[in-house]
Amino acid sequence: MPIDELPESVPPPTGAGESLSAPTRRTFIATSTVAGGAVVAGGVIGGSSLGGPEEAAGAEAAPSSRVSLTVNGSRRTVTVDNRTSLLDLLREQLGLTGSKKGCNAGACGACTVLVDGRRVNSCLTLTVRLEGAEVSTIEGLADGDELHPLQQAFMDEDAFQCGYCTPGQIMSGVGCIKEGHTGSPEEIREWMSGNICRCGCYVKIVRAVEQTAGRK
Repeated sequence: MPIDELPESVPPPTGAGESLSAPTRRTFIATSTVAGGAVVAGGVIGGSSLGGPEEAAGAEAAPSSRVSLTVNGSRRTVTVDNRTSLLDLLREQLGLTGSKKGCNAGACGACTVLVDGRRVNSCLTLTVRLEGAEVSTIEGLADGDELHPLQQAFMDEDAFQCGYCTPGQIMSGVGCIKEGHTGSPEEIREWMSGNICRCGCYVKIVRAVEQTAGRK
């Protein structure tokens, strides 16, 4: 058949309301994106995808408690979120920033304080469990301008470099002496092993604890 006699292509018949052509890949992606965005926006605006109003209200109203405790000889009554650690109470609410936040996981000892005379990692200690407790921090060791003997020993022995771990080291050393774990340098190292010094002043720290315990 000659080329000029080829029959013209006839488009298939379409019914009322039907598309004249099948959707292309581009129009499919564009349509899906618009529809998906509308669903997400509707969920965020309406709150359906992130939980109902009851869940939002529950998240805003975290349980809290009123706690009375003694910090460095002063009675304090505070209202705290039940999840508040003793470290965060001391630093953020009471302004006692000597206790340092190092690992915040109980592994470095920089936050060590005494609770009822015993050493604790304040980052792992919940404030709500300390009703009636007595807490001692590095700020409460000195008697006016007179340093605590262990504070003086740290200076005498030059038992620090950067100083970040020093408050926790001193508080742990005070507890170590009170517990009677100063029979030998080896015993001191063992019972002070929870306090990390990244500057490596361990030998001088042990000497300072020995000096304060009366061994030197």
